[in-house]
Amino acid sequence: MTAIPVVDTARLRLREFRDDDLDAFAAMNADAETMRYIGTGVPIDRIQTWRSMAMFMGHWDLRGYGIWAVEERATGAFVGRVGLFNPEGWPGLEVGWLLGPAFRGQGYATEAGAAALDFAWASVGAADRVISLIRPANAPSIRVAEKLGERLVDEIDFDGPALVYAVDRP
Repeated sequence: MTAIPVVDTARLRLREFRDDDLDAFAAMNADAETMRYIGTGVPIDRIQTWRSMAMFMGHWDLRGYGIWAVEERATGAFVGRVGLFNPEGWPGLEVGWLLGPAFRGQGYATEAGAAALDFAWASVGAADRVISLIRPANAPSIRVAEKLGERLVDEIDFDGPALVYAVDRP
């Protein structure tokens, strides 16, 4: 099993998912507003959330990188998920983020996304470009992508319209 690194930022800790994250993660994934721009745009239940946690853990084993659970360092509260994702059939190595409602608008997605990009360039031997797939109406995620240095490079059909933002290796 791949050892999942812990990455600390000024306010956050990116770490492996744990079984005790399930309640908070399932509550987040059950929220219609949170899931509005993810996948097909519908909430997922507790069982699907557990399966997604297991898939994220397996992604680390298969690819050597993946999605972290994110917690506030000061409180230990579960904030959401951030990391690198590139399962079979994906259009490229993606940096992505999803935060619970109480943690949006505080710069956490940008802070954690920047840490994930740093990891991609330094530790993963990532391709020369990392992308983010964003639904056209998701203005907050577009702002995060732009703060991370990403620029709009394409629009594709990926379970619906998706903007492809990308940043090249520094």
